Amino acid sequence: QVQVVESGGGLVQAGDSLRLSCTTSGRTFSTYVMGWFRQAPGKERLFVAAVTWNGGNTMYADSVKGRFTVSRDNVNNTGYLQMNSLKPEDTAVYYCGVTTGLLNIAAKMPKTYHSWGRGTQVTVSS
Repeated sequence: QVQVVESGGGLVQAGDSLRLSCTTSGRTFSTYVMGWFRQAPGKERLFVAAVTWNGGNTMYADSVKGRFTVSRDNVNNTGYLQMNSLKPEDTAVYYCGVTTGLLNIAAKMPKTYHSWGRGTQVTVSS
């Protein structure tokens, strides 16, 4: 089992940047695909980005391409989501998940991930 803790959220203005962190413990983090999702109040959890175990391949939702960058540091068992040019519509609780699956279309679905953190709130004011 992998334990996951997200951090780095906050209240920012449109156009600002934030970097979220996803710290893991337990079983070997380096073998997992890491994904970031977000969930606004009353809405479903949506895919944001994902990265393979070695950081060599990434995948992004169209809504964040060119603004967000996902990465990972397997030495420190930590993943990151760098968010630039934030917009009010980026406001949500951001969750990090890990899966032993592949970085394919299934990685865009929450049910693919077997370990989740509790999330970190990101609020972007206009």
